[in-house]
Amino acid sequence: VEFLYCDLASMKSIRQFVQQFRAKNCPLHVLVNNAGVMLVPERKTDDGFEEHFGLNYLGHFLLTNLLLDTLKQSGTHSHNARIITVSSATHYVGKLHLNDLQSRCSYSPHGAYAQSKLALVLFTYRLQHLLTASGSHVTANVVDPGVVNTELYKHVFWVVKVVKWMSAWLFFKTPEEGASTTIYAAVSPEMEGAGGCYLYNEERTKSADVAYDEELQRRLWTESCKMVGIYD
Repeated sequence: VEFLYCDLASMKSIRQFVQQFRAKNCPLHVLVNNAGVMLVPERKTDDGFEEHFGLNYLGHFLLTNLLLDTLKQSGTHSHNARIITVSSATHYVGKLHLNDLQSRCSYSPHGAYAQSKLALVLFTYRLQHLLTASGSHVTANVVDPGVVNTELYKHVFWVVKVVKWMSAWLFFKTPEEGASTTIYAAVSPEMEGAGGCYLYNEERTKSADVAYDEELQRRLWTESCKMVGIYD
């Protein structure tokens, strides 16, 4: 195991990380996008983005795009490189505000978090479309880990924390259980060559209807490229 530092709330840090990784001339067979914050108070990343959207979504968007060439070089016809992005069931209630992605008009921690998770699903579907169109041996899928007992809930109300403390053993997944679908997407032979899937409990399932809107996928992709400063 080798560790390289990458702060997904900083576009500069992401670019430095990619430079360091590329310098190693290593293949990249699996990229798991699994970092984030939930229900944080209104605040901004180093680049001035609303934190949920900037860290949960834009950080992964830039990282994935900067690593795409390496992924394409690493994948083969029989063993595709794989991109797995971790979203959440909250994307089902999320709304994408293309005219206010930074939640400047009206900030809601719940709304901002759900929007960032919906954006990850839209991003994954658009990415798979582009990968297929270019004939790349790379697949992109999105995972819902379920409700997992981690520190992600540290910003919820104290009442919710108490309920979580009392009932997590019964209703929450352990971190190991929460990771199982991500691992399935990353290594399972059944997922070889399969892309554009939404996975929950190691099964393909249907995401929110709005996530299949190809025009919305395209518009979000174009806007995201502008925001992080890469070519569309």
